[in-house]
Amino acid sequence: MIEHQAPLPVTRQCQLLSLSRSTVYYQPKSVSAEDLRLMRRIDEMHLKRPFYGSRRIRDWLWEAGHEINRKRVQRLMRQMGITALYPKPGSSRPGKGHKIYPYLLKGVEINRAGQVYCSDITYIPMARGFVYLVVIMDWYSRKVLSWRVSNTMDSGFCVDALEEAISRYGSPDIFNTDQGAQFTSEAFTGVLKASGIKISMDGKGRWVDNVFVERLWRSVKYEEVYLRAYESVREARSRIGDYFDFYNSERKHQGLGATPDQVYFGEIVLPEVA
Repeated sequence: MIEHQAPLPVTRQCQLLSLSRSTVYYQPKSVSAEDLRLMRRIDEMHLKRPFYGSRRIRDWLWEAGHEINRKRVQRLMRQMGITALYPKPGSSRPGKGHKIYPYLLKGVEINRAGQVYCSDITYIPMARGFVYLVVIMDWYSRKVLSWRVSNTMDSGFCVDALEEAISRYGSPDIFNTDQGAQFTSEAFTGVLKASGIKISMDGKGRWVDNVFVERLWRSVKYEEVYLRAYESVREARSRIGDYFDFYNSERKHQGLGATPDQVYFGEIVLPEVA
């Protein structure tokens, strides 16, 4: 898909294919088939019981016949980029030396599309291996504005998705994320600051804000990802792209009573502020 000897620079080829540069240069480490099976089970349980930590997941796996210790569960959860949802000081660890920004949404009435964007990353299992998926979502309408798939958890694919969302839909007043290293990186926050966007990050007691994107992850995985076994990153990208088109324009959001596109473009006015 990427031709390193082509006259067109690799950077430009990646832009045209909506592909993170890290995906091109990354040399993946092998993951055992058993670890992949366990990661798939952990991912399913995390969607079902997002408040389960490594101890409870370890106990559940034991009951299912998997002799696994807690340290291995913790390692796999770190590799997948997931953590239990419960009130605590930050759901993700910022990078060393990264600046943490205050939470700006307390008491704010979110009553229009384009007011607040949010973002998160999730683990996507494939037939062999796995990738990570990031989305940029409009908080009010739940519309997926942009997304990227990557082999690594660096900030590059998150920045690419952010730049596309701003380019296509404009700058929000506020951008809210957790305190993960990808979102606290200067590469990511620099784009926000250059666009005049206020930066908000979940802090102590704000774990519930992640529920909006967690509902999206549940939908995309149970309605798309778990029904297939992607053979390649290219197939995963194509199928997930088709699903997001369906999610935005055809699938009525249960909490909204309309599609995200209808709410975002003002075809439907919500009776109550989200």
